[in-house]
Amino acid sequence: MFADLHLHTNFSDGTYSPEELVAQAARHKLSGISLTDHDTVEGCERAARACAAVNIEFITGTELTAEQNGNEIHLLGYGFDPLNPKLLAEISKFQAVRQQRIHEMVARLNELNIPLQVEAVFSLANCQSPGRPHVARALAQAGFVANLDEAFERFLKKNRPAWVPKARMSALEGMELIHQAGGVAVMAHPGLNRTDDVIPGLVRAGMDGIECFHTKHTPSMARNYLALAAKYRLLVTGGSDCHGMSKGKPLIGTMRLPYDHVEKLKAKLAERKTTLSNANQ
Repeated sequence: MFADLHLHTNFSDGTYSPEELVAQAARHKLSGISLTDHDTVEGCERAARACAAVNIEFITGTELTAEQNGNEIHLLGYGFDPLNPKLLAEISKFQAVRQQRIHEMVARLNELNIPLQVEAVFSLANCQSPGRPHVARALAQAGFVANLDEAFERFLKKNRPAWVPKARMSALEGMELIHQAGGVAVMAHPGLNRTDDVIPGLVRAGMDGIECFHTKHTPSMARNYLALAAKYRLLVTGGSDCHGMSKGKPLIGTMRLPYDHVEKLKAKLAERKTTLSNANQ
């Protein structure tokens, strides 16, 4: 039995609907998945229904962008209450920031004499959590670039002319937000963010796990993070980070997390819920 705990849909910057994503999961014979769209939980209810219909275990999730000591960190939240009022209020703020960032990126493109309309980006995104990939797709669709790679290389990568920095909360705030909603907080793809030095501090602050297995982690990276997880007694997670067809190819099925790690994650969630229940009595 295997799982994929890092997946995106068209509720953020993926191209699959929740139902299409679950159909892919079933095709690859996955026993469990989590939907981890950026700064939203909107697709989770539909994904959960689709999973129930094909006997796949579903774990509620999201991916939050945060920072620690000036380093960008992505936090995966798992198993929280998707109706938690504080979580939903904060996510709504993150979405407003994302939408404002789109306005700023398009304004910079317009200054470069590229007449992209911001409405075209929002229409294409059709979600509450738009991001750079939507701007890239809109540029390609309008014929201003040949493909998404060119859009990022010429305009949207860091330090390119239309790049706008992303407002971020602190990693500690992000972990607390996930914890108070009954979830566990996991550092996503640390090998991509090169943030090994902040892991000990985050562990002391209550981080629950590390995403050791990721499609862009080399085998040596995976071994390194498995060793750190063992050292700090952290949960081990993994996923494909599939965005559908938006990044060239669907990655679902290429990263298969052994199911014993899912069972340990569920045990930690049960422990967290008991702690919260006792604290509220």
